[in-house]
Amino acid sequence: MKKQIFTVEKDGFCGAWYANPVGSRRGMILMLGDSAEDRMAVCGAKWLHENGCHVMAMSPDKKDYGHHNYPLERFEKAIAFMNAQGCERLGIIGASTTGMLALVAASYYPEITLTIAVSPSDFIMEGFYQDGKDGVRERPGDGESSVAWRGEPLPFLPYAYRHPEYWQKIRAESKAGGDFIASRKMFDESERRHTLQEEEKIKVERIRGRIICIGAEDDVLWDTCKYIRRMEARLDTLPHESSFEAWMYAHGTHFAFPESMLKKMLPVGSSLLVRMMFRAGKEYPKECKETRVDIDRRLQEAMREW
Repeated sequence: MKKQIFTVEKDGFCGAWYANPVGSRRGMILMLGDSAEDRMAVCGAKWLHENGCHVMAMSPDKKDYGHHNYPLERFEKAIAFMNAQGCERLGIIGASTTGMLALVAASYYPEITLTIAVSPSDFIMEGFYQDGKDGVRERPGDGESSVAWRGEPLPFLPYAYRHPEYWQKIRAESKAGGDFIASRKMFDESERRHTLQEEEKIKVERIRGRIICIGAEDDVLWDTCKYIRRMEARLDTLPHESSFEAWMYAHGTHFAFPESMLKKMLPVGSSLLVRMMFRAGKEYPKECKETRVDIDRRLQEAMREW
């Protein structure tokens, strides 16, 4: 698949442009995987092509899933390029940490009129690194936000633990629950130790158009359904120019992706990956697949309507 690469040094953001070969007036910003060029991004772009969109995949760096003071202005530059390619409608999709980032970006850029957030939080997370320091997979930033605006870090919910206890707690929780990775208790403890402040919450009321938040109750990374309900309740009390949809399921794990997108990423063994990663995927494989199939159907319908 043809792509045009963008770098921070040359273009002001890290990304890959995947033009839809049949043309389109719609463009989606896609944030999946460690890189704008990795398998997750490419397969996500193919799925969006099938749903009638050009795709700008974005990532913090060439191959880095860590998020620390990610400059929101990068979206401004990506949007300008997409407009120049004839994209009259702009959307954004992210999952997990980038689900949070998608919501934050959409709250700053009214040009975005379709926001899809899979397993998001309703607050800005503290920054984190995946640089292998001291042999751990992930560590928190030292007082860094995950997101910055005009050179200033945005207020964030601090993690309950510091390095190296942060990763030690995640590993212990994962082992205890039989999951490859789990951090829900850590996030719950973070909120217990630090009451979530207004300035740390994502201003979903500033988002335009259609917002779709997708989550599963059995998510062990964090309590995403609680966060989605809080966003829904927030919008009930504030004026806004959007429609908010909470797609919540009993089973689906943190990987609440459209089934056909997941199959593109892993043509053989997509369901097996979910079973290997999460105990809920192993105990409820049928229900998790039904969730992904339903998300697939509803998202494709949403894309057609948009």
